[in-house]
Amino acid sequence: MRIIGGTARGRTLTAPAGARTRPTQDYVRESLFNIIRWDIADARVLDLFAGTGALSLEAVSRGAASAVMADMDRAACAAIEKNMESTRLGGKCRLIPRDYRAAMDLLARERQRFDVVFLDPPYKMENTGEICAALYDKGLLAGEFLIVVEHRRGMAPLLDARFEAFDIRRYGDTEITFARRGKGDGDGDAAVSGEL
Repeated sequence: MRIIGGTARGRTLTAPAGARTRPTQDYVRESLFNIIRWDIADARVLDLFAGTGALSLEAVSRGAASAVMADMDRAACAAIEKNMESTRLGGKCRLIPRDYRAAMDLLARERQRFDVVFLDPPYKMENTGEICAALYDKGLLAGEFLIVVEHRRGMAPLLDARFEAFDIRRYGDTEITFARRGKGDGDGDAAVSGEL
């Protein structure tokens, strides 16, 4: 696993041993950043299930202004710290060694706002739509935001009318849903499905 583009291109990333962390594969990450390349420049990035930190570090390498990474797993946090050091991107990165709920609460108290949010939780978690809603409710999303949700195929987030899922990409058993601010502000859930 390595940084694919930008100032830290080619630098190797460390992943924790075992199956608790599921890093996004290099070819998926490369495809993802080709899709969102225009959203990354000077962006404030949040990664609530950072794992190895690969997504955030890739974003900073490609020109994001800063990245906040959260993870509750000790081995993952150790890998993130090592990867921040080895890529020399630590000056623009912050690690919060807490679960996603505690991290959101902390960032909300700090009145932080983010342009790009990565959500790549364990596949057994199926409440990604609720996490998106919490990000909105806590004021953590910038006026023009992009949320990137990686999930098991067929398990796209249920998003309310505050969000618009404008693209879904498939990579084997993995899908990535891209969402931004919706045109409506209703309360009902709207399921996202199929190729858009």
